[in-house]
Amino acid sequence: MAEFEIQPLGPFSLAAAQDFAGGFAPGIGGGSVGTTSIAMAFPIEGTDVSAAVDLRQRDDGVVVGRTDAPSAFVDRVRRQAARSLSIDHDGTDWPRVGERDAVIGRLQKAHDFMRPVCFYSAYEAATSFVIGQRISMRQSAVIKRRLSEQLGDQPTVDGQSFAAFPRPTRLLELTTAAGLNEKKISWLHGIGRAAMDGVIDTERLRALGREEALATLRALPGVGEFTAEAVWLRGCGVADDVPSSEETSLRAARDMYARPDMTRAELLELAEAWRPYRMWATVLLRVGWGREFGRRSYRQ
Repeated sequence: MAEFEIQPLGPFSLAAAQDFAGGFAPGIGGGSVGTTSIAMAFPIEGTDVSAAVDLRQRDDGVVVGRTDAPSAFVDRVRRQAARSLSIDHDGTDWPRVGERDAVIGRLQKAHDFMRPVCFYSAYEAATSFVIGQRISMRQSAVIKRRLSEQLGDQPTVDGQSFAAFPRPTRLLELTTAAGLNEKKISWLHGIGRAAMDGVIDTERLRALGREEALATLRALPGVGEFTAEAVWLRGCGVADDVPSSEETSLRAARDMYARPDMTRAELLELAEAWRPYRMWATVLLRVGWGREFGRRSYRQ
């Protein structure tokens, strides 16, 4: 078993991440949320291997990971886990957003400067959103779990196994599944092939930038404008961007800022104070809104 360390820059609480992830563990992929740790299980990007990793935080703030993955892949596992927890970004100036915006500042203090917990990769995000089209989140979670059990690997941490979502090569073996029609299966095959070809490698999409990445994602079967943006924001772990058309963030802002007539243009103007963490602030706002106003919390 290999161990590695991640030193978060800026305030970070794994307990806050556990609280965030605990509400939708099936949404982000395989693994589990425990009382003191988060376990992740996922296909390792750029390989045909899956890995599981257990993450804990020491008193000095360092996040320690343990994995049974082969040594050649440990650095990839580390990078993927860090990206999922948003600790691949420098969050040193994250508290300053709260100093400029009292609503965000209050939420930061209430939620231990929570950062988004993201999908393990753009591949997992794209497959999740395609599976979830026109069905409930509960149904989507059941389908993903069944696919993991049917075609996914069972990577381990210290001998304990966790079901991972199928690697792209295994996803191409899918011919039938309860809850998935032929069209969705065809779309999933297309996404799997794009992942195998490196087209939707997460770091590649990040390097392309927003517009080119969105164009790449829209070219995937079953992926339209809304889904492409969701994959970009939640699958690539982007820190400084805002949804362009999604309505729930606007409703959350209207309630949290007591501005029932706020327009999207006014929200974008408000979000200028959140740079360079506009997506972090958007997610935090959604989480706070869900818990304080009894709305659906931010999940996917």
